[in-house]
Amino acid sequence: MGFVCFLEIQVHLPTNGSLKGKRRELTALKAQLQRRFGAAVAETAHHDLWQRATLSAALVGPDPGPVLAAADRIERFVCERYPGTVRVERGIASRDDLLGG
Repeated sequence: MGFVCFLEIQVHLPTNGSLKGKRRELTALKAQLQRRFGAAVAETAHHDLWQRATLSAALVGPDPGPVLAAADRIERFVCERYPGTVRVERGIASRDDLLGG
């Protein structure tokens, strides 16, 4: 079977003063999530706001345990990097959940 975990990461950047600064910050964060955790990541909302961002990330694997463990690591990493300014929501689905059994 296969499993996918979707994470929505909402970040508030209170010290950021421009869209250019936000892009620099998000580019670095997305690269780290891809490189360190193997996540597919994209900015999916709040493109025009310079102190707010929403990223969507996806993890896949053959078993739910390792996928959820990777999601836990991502959540800890982002919360440590932006203490008190992050909200993460997530869900996991099997291949059968998405495509039918």
